[in-house]
Amino acid sequence: MFRKIVLPILLAALCLFAAWPAAAEAPDNIPFEVNAESAVLMEVSTGEVLYAKNADRALPPASVTKIMTLLLFMEEVDGGNIALDEEITVSEYAASMGGSQVYLEAGETMTAEDLLKCVIIASANDAAVTLAEKVSGSEEAFVSRMNTRAAELGMANTHFENVTGLDDTAVKHLTSAYDIALMSRALLSHETITKYATIWMDSIRDGAFGLTNTNRLVRFYPGITGLKTGSTSKAGFCMSATAKRDGMHLIAVVMGAPTRDIRNAAAKELLDYGFAGYSLYENPGGDAGAVPVKGGVEENCRAVMPPVSILLAKGKARGVTQEILLDTSVTAPVEEGQRIGTVRLLLDGEVLREDPVTAASSVPRIGFGALLWRMLGTAFLKSEK
Repeated sequence: MFRKIVLPILLAALCLFAAWPAAAEAPDNIPFEVNAESAVLMEVSTGEVLYAKNADRALPPASVTKIMTLLLFMEEVDGGNIALDEEITVSEYAASMGGSQVYLEAGETMTAEDLLKCVIIASANDAAVTLAEKVSGSEEAFVSRMNTRAAELGMANTHFENVTGLDDTAVKHLTSAYDIALMSRALLSHETITKYATIWMDSIRDGAFGLTNTNRLVRFYPGITGLKTGSTSKAGFCMSATAKRDGMHLIAVVMGAPTRDIRNAAAKELLDYGFAGYSLYENPGGDAGAVPVKGGVEENCRAVMPPVSILLAKGKARGVTQEILLDTSVTAPVEEGQRIGTVRLLLDGEVLREDPVTAASSVPRIGFGALLWRMLGTAFLKSEK
């Protein structure tokens, strides 16, 4: 009885566990080691980790914290709750923020867009708190949302205490390199953010106050798309640097580097490694043919396959082939999304992955009257011939 029932269950569980990816698993044959406390290199579309050093270690992130601040704000903007041209009034509390700032004054008004630029380009703490208060009414309420969103994203080693990353009085304001990559990936889904994150120099207050990007890679790294830097005496020098080339988008996270130059060099080294060693195969999905339907109001059901992204060693993407295996027929009723086949992606004869091919729309069972009418129509057509 044990062999017939329990043993197969145990074997299935072991197979499932083996197939489940570790949070920050990465190849072992990396030709370098980043000079920092921790680091991660992640590909955006797949979420696959290409490099990891102490990736799950909880550390102070400094102003890289603001990635989550920006994410929540952009979700409000793209959700239609806040307009970028909306005027926002600065509170006395927001104006009191120290550290990097644009010297906002209590009662001053500024557009959401300008405040957004102040945060992403100049890492302004006063602007970050102003945006947080606009969204949630207070920094405390906004921080609660930050922690909730972090949990939703699977950021298991993160706890936020403020929206800025200031850590002089923070007790447990911590996150990990892997978690930073997760929230960076989420922020990049809001494409507007890269418009501001790639600006080198700008200004506010009709040109009276200049903004210079704290991310020096914006000046010289090809394909750079952002994203955010940070540094304090407690956190060291931190960064989430993002870049896109040939359709592949990478996130390089560095935490606890000893100097700004070492941090920047480490991020560049990670990005260079990713672009030199990997390429992305992308299949847009879509139409996969048709499957005959028995007893349905339609004689055929259109089949669709999902979009797929696979990260491969450089040069391998062009060798990927596709194989679509549709069911010979299905019996009505057919539900939209019902599996009616399989699509396989192969490389050198080996299956890279399999995905379901599904029904593009529902096909109800045909009624007696409609079936009789169809039979009569078929008979009439035959007689005409």
